[in-house]
Amino acid sequence: MGEPVALAALMLDAAIGWPAGLYRRIGHPVGLFARLIDWAEAHGNRPDRAAATRRMLGVVTMIVLIALVGGGAWLVQVGVIAMLGRWGWIALALLAFPALAQRSLHDHVVPVARALGAGDLVAARRAVGMIVGRDTGALDEAAVARAAIESLSESFCDGVAAPLFWLLLLGLPGVWVYKAINTADSLIGHREPRWRAFGWAAARIDDVANWVPARLGGAVICLAGSGGWRIMWRDARKHASPNAGWTEAAMAGALDVRLAGPVAYDGTLHAKPWLGSGERPVGAADIVRALRVYHRACLVLWIIAGGVAWLR
Repeated sequence: MGEPVALAALMLDAAIGWPAGLYRRIGHPVGLFARLIDWAEAHGNRPDRAAATRRMLGVVTMIVLIALVGGGAWLVQVGVIAMLGRWGWIALALLAFPALAQRSLHDHVVPVARALGAGDLVAARRAVGMIVGRDTGALDEAAVARAAIESLSESFCDGVAAPLFWLLLLGLPGVWVYKAINTADSLIGHREPRWRAFGWAAARIDDVANWVPARLGGAVICLAGSGGWRIMWRDARKHASPNAGWTEAAMAGALDVRLAGPVAYDGTLHAKPWLGSGERPVGAADIVRALRVYHRACLVLWIIAGGVAWLR
C-alpha cells in the first residue's frame, strides 16, 4: 500500500481546518502568495504602461510565482523524505492539508442556512456576503440561498477537488502551485480594464489548472447527489467560466433547483443564464440539502484518495 498523504490531508482538514486563532496570529499560507502578487501588481500594472507591456509583466509574474512556490515545495518535500524516511508522509500530510478547504466551506455556508432558517434575512445577507463577490444588500431569500449554494458548489472544485487532484498527481509542489495559481486568479484574473492585461496569464493558467478537476468535481457531485448528470451536461457550458459551470450545474441538477441567473456586481446587473430546471423558490432547506450533497461528495474524494494510495 502507498503512503496515504492525500487521504490524511483530507482527514486533517475535515477535523481541524485552519483554526481561527491560528489565522489571527500568523494568517494563512496563501497570504504569502497574495503579498507577492500584490507587490508585482503594484509595480508592473501601472496605468501608464502599454497593455502589451502589462500583459508581458503579468506572464513574468506567474512564471516567477510558479517557480518560487513549486521549487520551494519540492525542496521541502525532498528534505522531509530524506530526514524522516518512511514516516515522512505524516509530515507531508501536515504540510499539505492547509491547501484544502473542506471544513472552511462548510463553516462559511452553515451560517447562511441558519440565518435564513431563523427568518433573519439581514444576517443571511451578511453571512453570504462573506463568501460571494456580488452585491448582497438587496437580495431576497431565494437569491441569498442561490448565492450560498453556487459558492459551495463552485468552491468544491477550487477548494477541494482541484487541490486534491494536484496533490495526488504532483505531491506537495502540485498542491501549493495550484493554490498559488488560484490565488493569483482571484486577485488579478479579472476582465475589468484595470486587470485585463496584467491578469491575463493568471486567468488562463487557472483555467488550465482547473479544467480536469472541474469536470471530475461535477461528476463527483452528481454521484453524491444521485443525479444531475443531464443538467450538468446540458448547462455547464452556459457559465461564463469554462470550469465553474460544471460543479454549479451538477449541484443544480442534483437538487432540482435553478441557480445563477441575473446578478449585480458593484451596482451593475449582469444577465447570467440560469442553470438547472427547477421552478420553485430556493430556500434555507435547499442549502442544507446542498451541504449534505457536498459532504457526500467529499467522502467520495476520501475514497478516491484512499484508493489511489492503495493502488500505489
